[in-house]
Amino acid sequence: MIKFGLSAQNKLIITGLVVSTFIIMAVSYFAIDKIRERLYESYANSGQLLGRTLAIQSYELMRTSALKQKMGLFEHHAKLVLDGNSDISFITYKNANNEILYTTSKEFKARKSETKTTLTTPVLDEKGLVAGYVEIGLNANLAKSISNTTKNSMLVVFTMMWLIYTIVVVLNAILIRRELAILHQGVKEISGGKFGTILENKLASGEIKELFTAFNDMSQRLHLYEEQNIDQLTFERNKFESVLMGIANGVVVCDSFDKIVLVNPSAQKLLNKEVLDTSILDFTDSKKSKCFKSGIEKFKQTPKDEAENKPLSFSVTLDNKIIKAVTSSMYSNVHDYLGYIIILIDITKDAEIDKLRSDFISNVSHELRTPVTILRSYIDTLYSYGQDFKFDEQKEFIGIINDEIIRLNNMVNDILDFSKIEADTKPEKQMLDLSSTIERALVGLKVLADEKSMSIYLTKQDKLPLIPFNEESIERVINNLVVNAIKYSPNGSKIEIFIGMTSDDNYIKVSVKDEGIGIAEDVLDRVFDRFFRTENTTHAIKGTGLGLHLVKIAIEKQHNGKVFVESVQGKGSTFSFILPVNEEAALNKNKKAGYKPDSV
Repeated sequence: MIKFGLSAQNKLIITGLVVSTFIIMAVSYFAIDKIRERLYESYANSGQLLGRTLAIQSYELMRTSALKQKMGLFEHHAKLVLDGNSDISFITYKNANNEILYTTSKEFKARKSETKTTLTTPVLDEKGLVAGYVEIGLNANLAKSISNTTKNSMLVVFTMMWLIYTIVVVLNAILIRRELAILHQGVKEISGGKFGTILENKLASGEIKELFTAFNDMSQRLHLYEEQNIDQLTFERNKFESVLMGIANGVVVCDSFDKIVLVNPSAQKLLNKEVLDTSILDFTDSKKSKCFKSGIEKFKQTPKDEAENKPLSFSVTLDNKIIKAVTSSMYSNVHDYLGYIIILIDITKDAEIDKLRSDFISNVSHELRTPVTILRSYIDTLYSYGQDFKFDEQKEFIGIINDEIIRLNNMVNDILDFSKIEADTKPEKQMLDLSSTIERALVGLKVLADEKSMSIYLTKQDKLPLIPFNEESIERVINNLVVNAIKYSPNGSKIEIFIGMTSDDNYIKVSVKDEGIGIAEDVLDRVFDRFFRTENTTHAIKGTGLGLHLVKIAIEKQHNGKVFVESVQGKGSTFSFILPVNEEAALNKNKKAGYKPDSV
């Protein structure tokens, strides 16, 4: 319900009511006073007329009767007059010498005390001479009664007029208030988005009715406009929400008070908790650390022109994730500050890759520097002082140079193979005998095994089917696995290689088992990661950390197979891989199972 204060309209109504009241009172008083004045004037005229009448009658009595008879006539006549008129309080007859001949004052003493007006009328003879006087006392009872009646009637009339006027004014004010309340409620509904609201104007009149009509017309036009544009607005809103919700990066929208008003699913997943309608400054990770507070405070302290030209970015460590937050301000069309948007980008993997790449570059630089330095030193020695060394010594030097060249060549090949495979090139495949390819690869590796007095044993099943594979790629896989086995196994140990069908006959399985130092269980699931080297924690054997990663890519990404490792630290390791007999069937099976061989 609308509440009205003492508005200008109410003040005007009250003022008019007070002024009209004073005017009516003044008019009433003036009218009553004038009526009473006229009444008493008429009453006095009536008294004078009565006095003249009595004077004429008294002259006749005085002229025709004896004195004693006159007194009787005066008394009789006076009583008749007094009895017939209650307004006369006394009558006195006097002679020409102003001597009282008769008076009713004694007999009607009570009435004389009520006298208000005394009228004296001379008694004239035929010649116009004064023969006597008649005095009449008037108590004005009739005039007073008539005056009071008139006054009361006038008061009633004017009071009724005032009441009617007041009621009309009050009713008019109530009706206007009611109409304004209806109009106010309609405006509230329009401001609340209820377009099409219609106000009933049957009881309204005048300007208010015109105002209601104008309001209804405006409301209908707004409703029509809303209906015409609601589909477009809905489409634009849905398009905006679809784009926002479909963005791969996290999006968090905050108002000017740091309250989160919108968050897309990617951001919700990164933050891992319900954050809508909370303050971004109060957001904490599992360690109760306010991750965003310092970055947002720095953003707010950035000069406006600088923040508009270049969004502020800062990194946030959220539990085990590293998130890059890019913050930019939001402004309205009139450049009022509305809040800011935070784009969240998960750079955990990139950070790990950067670290691995940095370690890789450092390792490769070191590994390349070492053989180059050794080669330069031995070659320079042989070149400058070769004649001073015996043949066996020269042969030893050349052997060392050859080992370092092989080592350098292997590192370069690993790097080239990595670059080639990372370029996502698809190798050509042929239907070949896998065991024959492995046997050819082992021929070149036997030299390395002989240097450490190691034995390589190959066991294979009979009648293995031809399968599709790239021979060069698989030779590289066998080379990496066997070289690793030789590198990490003690002198005089053995390496066992098995080739056979899996139990379902859908794959050919190849296993390389060594008797080396093994791999710690806590790093077993990381041995196929790029740039990972177990020697970082177990030993100091040189390498790039790419060999096993290249094996995983070649088997899983290029051939839709799978690699495995089993190891017991101190007792050796077994690296295995399987290749599908029917590659297309294996690819469909992997897709149905949700396995992605290329996610390595």
